[in-house]
Amino acid sequence: MENTPQVSRLHIALIGLRNAGKSSLLNAWVGQDVAIVSDVAGTTTDTVRKPVELPGLGACLLLDTPGFDDTDRQLGQLRIDRMQASVKQADIVVIVASGPILTEEEREWTDMLKRKGTPWMVVLAKADLLRNADREAERFAEKLKVPAVAVSALRRTGFDRLNEALLQILPPDFGKETITGHLAKEGDRVLLVMPQDKEAPKGRLILPQVQTIRELLDKKCIVSCCTPDKMEQALAAFHKSPELIITDSQVFPQVFGLKPADSKLTSFSVLFAAYKGDAKALRDGAESIARLTEHSHVLIAEACAHGPANEDIGRVKLPRLLRKRIGEGLEISFVNGRDFPKDLSPYQLIIHCGACMFNRRYVLDRIRSAQEQSVPITNYGMAIAALLGILDDVAIPGVD
Repeated sequence: MENTPQVSRLHIALIGLRNAGKSSLLNAWVGQDVAIVSDVAGTTTDTVRKPVELPGLGACLLLDTPGFDDTDRQLGQLRIDRMQASVKQADIVVIVASGPILTEEEREWTDMLKRKGTPWMVVLAKADLLRNADREAERFAEKLKVPAVAVSALRRTGFDRLNEALLQILPPDFGKETITGHLAKEGDRVLLVMPQDKEAPKGRLILPQVQTIRELLDKKCIVSCCTPDKMEQALAAFHKSPELIITDSQVFPQVFGLKPADSKLTSFSVLFAAYKGDAKALRDGAESIARLTEHSHVLIAEACAHGPANEDIGRVKLPRLLRKRIGEGLEISFVNGRDFPKDLSPYQLIIHCGACMFNRRYVLDRIRSAQEQSVPITNYGMAIAALLGILDDVAIPGVD
């Protein structure tokens, strides 16, 4: 599991007041000096991310966050924003309590986690300083109705109980989603049509392509790959039509024109929209494109933070298609990486990439934020299909 991508790992966020013992807990937990520890409040200024294997949980990513009570005038709010972003990514949140009685700020966070429905628990990380730490942890558990354990980072005790407690609140659907869903089954012939143009990374496939191929092989599918210019020859090599064709959304027109009538068609972007997010909500968002006007404002969100290529799909090709359909007056804004506006009211539509660099919890949080503000949200592949008029012909896991 050492090579498990970070986005596929169980994300566990450690949150709490400054100097509650989060960084010491992380270091003792993994047996390494990963995070800087000191008696100075606010030593952790940005989230520390540590991939680790935990018994029973498998591949995890531990997130050591800045204290949520940071009062520094210049940087305090920035640190808190980073902490909050980590919580949005977390599949499980561990509140590292500063003592046997929760402070007002700690109680506010327990209330917020309850509202969000995020699994959480409490850890007393300085058990060696308490007279009866185990009893205090039991009291927390009885009062808050969540697991609570006492751990001594100094003596490195209590971590077996911590791992057991995490197993109790492991989201039941974690790791159960598949990329291709019901679209592919054992024995199916699947053709992957993948452009290898100047926008493609040199000498390697991109992560969604690699993950999709691996899943299809695990499903015992018969997998073939080609570039768009060799699609006709690839189809001719099949004794019958492939059950499924997966391509890059930007070559939908070419691939759709050559697709056999009895083959299902989808794209990597569409597959990852369903794998990482809410497929139905994103499809509904694609249909809202028909309601845009030249006075509308669209936000395009790209998970990757790389510099845009000359023919970048998010910054060049998709805006070109939108303005061709809606009009040159359409206003389009862009965000990259983990930058995402809290206030989405200026926008009439959000178009998100496939989010292969984000975990599912983080993507669902963005979708939920858009829904709460009544702003339609879709993704690159579905938006392109809608703009081309072939959305109904594209197979979407969890929808079709």
